[in-house]
Amino acid sequence: MIQDDSSSSGHTRTHRCGDGDSGYALRRQMVAQALYLEEEGLNELSSGNISCRFDGGMLISAAGARAATMTPESIVAISDSGHWQEGVTPSSEWQMHRAIYRAQESAKAIVHTHSDHCVALACQQQALPGFHYLVGSFGGSDVPCVPYFTFGSEQLAVAAAQALQHRSACLLASHGMISRGVNLAQAVQLAHRLEIMCRQYILSRQLGEPQLLTQQQWQQYFEQVECLGYGTQ
Repeated sequence: MIQDDSSSSGHTRTHRCGDGDSGYALRRQMVAQALYLEEEGLNELSSGNISCRFDGGMLISAAGARAATMTPESIVAISDSGHWQEGVTPSSEWQMHRAIYRAQESAKAIVHTHSDHCVALACQQQALPGFHYLVGSFGGSDVPCVPYFTFGSEQLAVAAAQALQHRSACLLASHGMISRGVNLAQAVQLAHRLEIMCRQYILSRQLGEPQLLTQQQWQQYFEQVECLGYGTQ
């Protein structure tokens, strides 16, 4: 059973989430990918979180979760209406994940990290510009940076969901990054790719401001992607 998380009500309402299937295989994948994110240095300590769409809602890492101690059983199931099992606490960013799932039907998994170079650029409150053709792998000629809002807030959730309408990843000002994918492996890969691209952009800027691809070059890039059937997201 899961309970209403709303603090504005003095009543506890219980609801059943799911049809009895705990999604154990999916939970195991989430643990494995959380370990990968930590091993690659994309998340440290209890920073960041991951989720997967599941059973009319989502599975998400718990509040304060660390990859080393995460288990399939510790992952929290949340219904689309925002209810979860009594006695467990989901990541403080669960509203951001839910908003993205609601706004983007193709999103099946979401990864949020505090990886070093993404954070460095996000703390400049600057988008990642189209300095390299692989920036296009996120769906456009840049990766936007949404304005700063307090972590776990509805404002941050709305801003991130809007940014990911036409991109598969974005930066979160003075915070980190978030990506969405058609499955968990893709969402993790996009998070890793964005960290690489931010690192390379920061390195390039040490030699001077890099030249950006032109509109014509971007058009040719996306035509090539479509021709080869690679897809950008």
